Amino acid sequence: MKAFQAVIALFAIVFFAATAVAQSPSSQTPAGASQTPNSPAVGQQKLDSAKEKDIRHLLELSGSKKVMQSTMDSMATSIRPIMTKALPPGEYREKLVDLFFEKLKTQLDLDHFIDLAIPVYDKYYSATDIKELIKFYETPVGQKFASTMPKMSSELQELGQAWGKEKGGSIMREILAEHKDLAEALEAAAKAQSSH
Repeated sequence: MKAFQAVIALFAIVFFAATAVAQSPSSQTPAGASQTPNSPAVGQQKLDSAKEKDIRHLLELSGSKKVMQSTMDSMATSIRPIMTKALPPGEYREKLVDLFFEKLKTQLDLDHFIDLAIPVYDKYYSATDIKELIKFYETPVGQKFASTMPKMSSELQELGQAWGKEKGGSIMREILAEHKDLAEALEAAAKAQSSH
């Protein structure tokens, strides 16, 4: 069960990290934007209602929900086999994993995630930053960026997984070729596991 819990934690971390990265219009800070977080100590300052309204507007303009939904769908597809392998073998596995993802879809409230995202945007962006980002997303290129981001995120994630798998396999083969003792230990461990 610990392996299963680790897979769930991994799913959550990767999903929310990918979602956060996917929403960024560029790696550069907009003109006039602050370079450091606007981070008062937790509980020191209540979020200004006008700024909160602007953040919600920004998240709507940037297509954040669509990006989160697309990321969730893509992650579910890629994590399903890992989750399945993390569970002990048996006929129940496929049904359990299917039910997990069905329930996840019904219980993952993207509006609640937006609520959670607002204080983070408040922390890292000033009111002026948010207004500048809104201006960007109101332009034709900003709207194009928002509409293509879910598809781009999905494609980039697939490319990244394939690239990482290829590189990971290549690196492991190099290490095992350079360290015969590790290759032998790995082979012995695999034989011992298969005999159980």
